[in-house]
Parts: sequence; structure tokens; C-alpha cells
Amino acid sequence: MACFLVPTTEAIVTTVIKHAADKKGSENIFIKKMGWLNNMLWGGSALLAFEHVWHGEVTPWFPFLTAASNAADAQEMLREMFTSGVAMAVLVTLAWVVMVAVTHAISKKKAPAISESSTKA
Repeated sequence: MACFLVPTTEAIVTTVIKHAADKKGSENIFIKKMGWLNNMLWGGSALLAFEHVWHGEVTPWFPFLTAASNAADAQEMLREMFTSGVAMAVLVTLAWVVMVAVTHAISKKKAPAISESSTKA
């Protein structure tokens, strides 16, 4: 119903953080790779929103979310946001953390090999 709103909210927050960190010139590896997280969140949120529009759960008129039209459906919508939406946002963020950690470890492992081979030549 509205599970896509949770990763969308996270995407908004991380985009603001990324822009602020870019202005400060942060050297943190996770801040530098936050664009990956933003792309994953925005892309996933767009696909989920499209799927909800396709199934008629999101409309171009108020209240926009069909589940928000009555209290019983709104309660179910909030439950779905807190379970599925939060789970999706956490899973995407954890996948990003693993991606950044792995690429950082690989780049650290390759860096000494490159410097050693250049000194031998």
C-alpha cells in the first residue's frame, strides 16, 4: 500500500546528507559512496511506487493513497510501512554497507600490489 514511502524518505534524507557532505569535502568512504545508496533507494522506490500506481493503490487525487480513505485501511497501511517498508530500507542499506566494505577492502588490497610493482620497474 505505502511501503515505498519508507525507502523514499530514507532516499530524501541520504540525498540531503550527501549534498551537505560534498560541500564540506568529506573524506569518509561511506559518504563518498553514498551516491550508490541514493541510486539504490531512489530506483527501488520508483519501481515500488509504479507497482502501487499500477495496482490502483496510489491515485492522482486526494488522499493519494487509497488506504488512507478510512481508518481500518489506514491502520493496515501503517502496519505495512512499519514492517515491509522498514525491512526493505534496512535491507537496501545493509547491502550498500557490504558493497562499500567489500570494494574498500579490494581497493586497499590492490593498492600495495600496484605500488610494489611500480617500484620494481
